[in-house]
Amino acid sequence: MAAATVAEAVGNDIFYGVYGGVTADTDQIDNIVSIHAELFPTVVGLKMFAGHSTGNMGLTTIELQESIYKSLARLGFAGVLAVHCEKESEMLPDLWDPSRPESHTLARGPKAEIASVADQIAFAMESGFAGTLHIAHISTAGAIALVRAARADGMRITCGATAHHALLDDSVAGTPGHLCKMNPPLRPASDRDAVFAALCDGSIDWIESDHAPHTLADKHAGASGIPGFAGTVLLIERLRSYGVSDRHLGQLCGLRACQVFGFDLPVRVPTTEEHAVVLEDARNAYPWDPFASIN
Repeated sequence: MAAATVAEAVGNDIFYGVYGGVTADTDQIDNIVSIHAELFPTVVGLKMFAGHSTGNMGLTTIELQESIYKSLARLGFAGVLAVHCEKESEMLPDLWDPSRPESHTLARGPKAEIASVADQIAFAMESGFAGTLHIAHISTAGAIALVRAARADGMRITCGATAHHALLDDSVAGTPGHLCKMNPPLRPASDRDAVFAALCDGSIDWIESDHAPHTLADKHAGASGIPGFAGTVLLIERLRSYGVSDRHLGQLCGLRACQVFGFDLPVRVPTTEEHAVVLEDARNAYPWDPFASIN
């Protein structure tokens, strides 16, 4: 139904898939693995939140996270497990002050992501997990280095990055109304530059929008997440300006994901000539644009 609704709105057929969330319930894990096998590619893979984000799906203890990998190994799951990596024990929640939106970057600092990525790699390797570990919306130089090292050791591991982590930094995190608040938060410029460079050199497998179409009321109430489509369009053109080839852009915009997930889908990247129109449409679709400072 969702795919049909979106296709009707945009005027052509599109692929619409979802992750199956994993919980601490062993029976639920058994069921979601079976559902993935039955409904793939509509259910594209599984997702685990190794730290709380929007919603209440965080599996925050080492014991729970280890148990997920052991269960998936026992079941012979060979698909993609995407993980939101922020380690709760490395967060500093007392630093969060809603009157200072930039404090979110301190409360959920880079160490939380780096430590969580290290945990997931260790759990996957030690459990005999047979699938692909995907680190979602990677945002730090340290986490990128861990993925590179695991890949060099022969592990099946991928990572994606968002436009906001590749183009924005924590200097805009204090934007009033929590309009630049997301999980993981914006990082220092050095991490932003590392994410952009890793998109250029192929260390990051694909671009992710992490699109969260919150209303302004949601944001003013403190919701995490931003509309990501305009940023994705901006990122594609910025990568082009840095000499990234159309071939590599195709990989970043879907071809690599198709290879990893096992899809057979057409991928089309907006051309430079289409850039302005596509960007205007993306910006006009929402009541605010977190990328307004970028042309």
